[in-house]
Amino acid sequence: MAEATIGVEVVYALPERAWRVALRLPAGSAVKDAVRASGLRERLPELASSPLDCGIFSHPCAPDRVLEDGDRVELYRPLLCDPKEIRRQRAKR
Repeated sequence: MAEATIGVEVVYALPERAWRVALRLPAGSAVKDAVRASGLRERLPELASSPLDCGIFSHPCAPDRVLEDGDRVELYRPLLCDPKEIRRQRAKR
């Protein structure tokens, strides 16, 4: 009997380029398993040196969240500045 699998994709985007890796993983796999299987952290130095900040379909989640068939795991870049602080500075002007 074949092991149950799910189809997911892992995505990472920069302003000039995006990466998208489609995967088949065993049912019950977590976000961190998908990220590891995608190989993106090994290929992209900026991901390897930062903590895993991710979400599924624009909703932040923990790396140990169990995936469902069809999920899109998104790897987020660190913020360059705090959006709340930028709004405060803009309001002062």
